[in-house]
Formats: sequence, C-alpha cells, structure tokens
Amino acid sequence: MPGATNGVFEMPKTTYINAQEGIKSWLLTGDHKRIAILYLISISIFFALGGIFAALIRIELLTPGPDLEAEMYNRAFTAHGIVMVFMFLIPAIPAVLGNFLLPIMIGARDLAFPKVNLLSWYLYMIGGLLTLSAMLMGGVDTGWTFYTPYSTSYSQSYVFLTGLGIFIMGFSSITTGLNFVITTHKMRAPGMTWSRLPLFVWSQYATSLVMLLGTPVIAITVVLLAAERVFGVGVFNPNLGGDPVLFQHLFWFYSHPAVYIMVLPAMGVISELIAAFSRRRVFGYSFVAFSSLAIAIFGFLVWGHHLFVSGQSAYAGIIFSLLSFIVAIPSAVKVFNWTTTLYKGSISYETPMLYALAFIGLFAIGGLTGLFCAALGLDVHITDTYFIIAHFHYVMVGATVIAYLGGIHYWWPKMTGRTYPEFWGKLSAMLIYVGFNLTFFPQFILGYLGMPRRYHVYPPEYQVLNVLSTAGASVLAIGFMMPVFYLLWSLKFGPVAGPNPWGAKGLEWETASPPPTLNFDATPIVTEEAYAYDAEAEESAYQAALQQAKHAK
Repeated sequence: MPGATNGVFEMPKTTYINAQEGIKSWLLTGDHKRIAILYLISISIFFALGGIFAALIRIELLTPGPDLEAEMYNRAFTAHGIVMVFMFLIPAIPAVLGNFLLPIMIGARDLAFPKVNLLSWYLYMIGGLLTLSAMLMGGVDTGWTFYTPYSTSYSQSYVFLTGLGIFIMGFSSITTGLNFVITTHKMRAPGMTWSRLPLFVWSQYATSLVMLLGTPVIAITVVLLAAERVFGVGVFNPNLGGDPVLFQHLFWFYSHPAVYIMVLPAMGVISELIAAFSRRRVFGYSFVAFSSLAIAIFGFLVWGHHLFVSGQSAYAGIIFSLLSFIVAIPSAVKVFNWTTTLYKGSISYETPMLYALAFIGLFAIGGLTGLFCAALGLDVHITDTYFIIAHFHYVMVGATVIAYLGGIHYWWPKMTGRTYPEFWGKLSAMLIYVGFNLTFFPQFILGYLGMPRRYHVYPPEYQVLNVLSTAGASVLAIGFMMPVFYLLWSLKFGPVAGPNPWGAKGLEWETASPPPTLNFDATPIVTEEAYAYDAEAEESAYQAALQQAKHAK
C-alpha cells in the first residue's frame, strides 16, 4: 500500500505545500493548488464579513420597531448582499475547488495559463478590497441590485467605488473561466475522453461558458451606470432621456445566469459525493452531463421573469414565464438521477454525504418554489416580499454553500493530507441543516402574508416568525463556525489520510495526499469510465479501509 507502514499512512516528504518556503513563494506561485488555497483563505474571510452583516439584519428584525436607523439598515443589507454574492457565492466553488481539482481530475499538471490564474486571484483581491473600502467609508444603500435611477442620480453613498470593485472582480471570473475551458479542451490525459470526464469537470466547463458570455454584460452595465452617475450621460434616468427598465434587462441578463454560475459547480460537487458514498456510477451519466449545458444555455433566456412587474410587455412576460418553467427540467433531471443513483447503492453516511443529502432536500424546495416565481399571476403577489428572500436563499445557500462545505469536507484530506474528526463534522452538518430551515422556512410564510423585504420595521403580528428566523440564524452561525475550529485543528493533529481515504474513484485519488507540485509522478493513462465502481468489491475494500483507520487511531 503506497505511503503506508504497518497500516499507518505517512505524509509524503515533498508536496505542493512544502515544495517552496516563504510568503513570497505563495504570493508569486503559479501552482493551481496554492492559488486555490489563497482563494480559500480570502473567500472564507469575506464569508465571515457577510455573516456579520447578516447578523445585523437578523438582530434588527427581532423586534417590530426600529433599532437601527433606516439608512443604516439599508447599508447593512446591501453590504450583506454584495459581499455574499460577488465575493463568496460566485467565486467559491470554481475558484477554490475548481482551481484545486480540475487539472488533477483530467490528469493535467496545471491549468493552461498559470500566470493568468494567479492574476485572477489578484484581480479578485483588488476588487474585493476596493468594495470593502467603500463599505468602511460608509457603504452603499442601493441594495445589491443597484437599480436605477436611484443608484445613478439620487444615492449619496459610495456607488462608484463599489461598482469599480465589482467591475474588477468580474475580470477575475472571466480569466478563471477562460483558463478552465482551454485546460479542459487541450490538457486532458491520454484516454480521458469527453465521455469519461468527471461530472464535476462538466459542471465547471458549463459554468465557465456562462462566465465568459455573461460577465462582460454586467461589466458594460457597470460602465454605463458610472457614465450616468459621474458624467450625467442619460442612459437609465428618464429625466436625462434614459430608460430605467433597460438597466433591469442588462442587470438580470447577467445576474440570472449568475445564479447558475453559483449552482452548476455545486451540482458537480454533489454528483461526486453521491457516487462516492453510494459506491455507484451516477445513473444517467450523459443526461446529467448534458443537463449542465442545458441549464447554462436556458439560463440566458429567462432573465425577463425578474421584470414581471416592471412594465415590460405582457406577451414578453408570457414567453419568459414559459422559458422559466422549461429551465426547471434539466435541474429536475439531476435530482432524479441522484436519487436513482442512491437506489440500491451501498450508502454510507460520512460528513460529505450528509451535506449531499441536505443539498438534495434544500435544492428541491428552492427549485419548486422557483416555479411559483415563474408563474405570472403568483409572482405579482410575491415580488419584493420575503418569499423571494426565502426562495433565493434555499437555492443559493441551500445549494451553493451546502455543496461547498460538502466539497471542502470531501477533498480536505486530499488538500491537506489529514482527516478531521467525523463526529464534529456530522454535528456541524446537522446544525447547519436545522438552522437553515429554521431561518428561512418562516420567511416563505412571511412573504406569502405580505411582509416586504428591505424594511426595518414591520407589523407586530409578524414578530413570532421573525423571532424563529433569528433563532435559526443563531443555530446556523454556530454550525458555520464549527468547521473553522476542527479543520484548523486537523492540520496539526488530524490522522494522516493516505491517498484515498474514501475508497473513491477518480484521478485525484490516485495521487498522493497532498499532491506533489506537478500533481502526478508520471502522466496518468485513463482506461476506464468515470465512477467505475464494482459495488460488492468496493464495499468490501471500503469496510476494510474503515477498520484499518480505526486501528490506526
């Protein structure tokens, strides 16, 4: 057994972590794995900041009356939205897990353009710090959607500086997507055909296409917004000859596909987890792979369902409603195929699998409530209410964050070479699941009853549901904080993982943990399909590995 002495694994002597020493070697690295770690650290810090702003919102909503001034509340929820969407949700899985894993999964030594990959991290950091500096100087009060003409003509907050930060972060997404597409086309190992690609790679590929085609649109929109705000060029303000609905079209043409930039990589993670912990090839591999592309394509055709109450043509509304229902089909294909994969699978319930199961449940609720938003008549009733907040968070947090945490727990042994305490991992996953539902499910009811979002005061009859929501947020916060402690603890005290602690399939499990700088000692040759599990043999080997791990402890 490679790397094992008397059944106990030893850490490899030279890995990507210790191949070079010093901060300079990290800040100037071209190694995709090190860049992924840089992203992991910076994204985690921004996530914590977004969580602090969320706490301010939930504390304010504990009571019906005002505790914060309306202006301060506007800036708090705007900061929460901007940090979470642009600085965490969009880059999290592609920049951290995609950067670390995509080259290894296809048998490549690195991404196609290592220096461009490092540039993307610097662009992300420059944009993030500019946005953060705007918040420190007073923040923005427009909401994360920057609707015009308020953002261009009337807001007295730091719209320009925040927009500049988002503009720069957009180029980080574009360069990352470009790198992933070219790497997938040109650097696959011998035998790694398109039909053998892991579904995580398919999802990253589809996401990269959305990044390349959609991000330039939001960049142009931000430039036009700046032109009107700074130079008074009439683009969106009717008083200057502009059209505010044009801004909504441009904004949502990017921002709805951006939902799929967040969700598609999450779906890729879940496909890997379901296969690994049910010891089965994903049912309907081709359908799952092509459904990713279908979601990416249809995602560009449904932006108009955000404009049902904007005054757009009723006929356009009918078309966008129909297309929004259609986009649910490829998403349903994935959920159906994951659950079918579980059927008769040899399922084990380690921490990553708990996250995968939580994802399916939460994403199903988020997806089904999305159909409510696609229905023209019903959407008029729930637009700008807490129903939208709940739906959005079930899809974004219930999908992206849960899958991100599941992926971090699954590939943590590969990234660090050490395992973490399973008990704390499972406890954290269950707290997050319970806390999440307690936080956001009451908001469906609040929204249906008519409580508008972005208000810091509300009628007293809504307080019970708001108290439930804030209590859930407290549980959720505890669940989110726990991995910080036990994962950091595992870096020094965790048992050595060995190359394949889960007994999983895939090239990333055929190299050392942590991998060497060039990922493999020799170029791998792929001879079998993805997820080629032999259920009975795999189960026996997996149980043997578990027993061995227990004895090692």
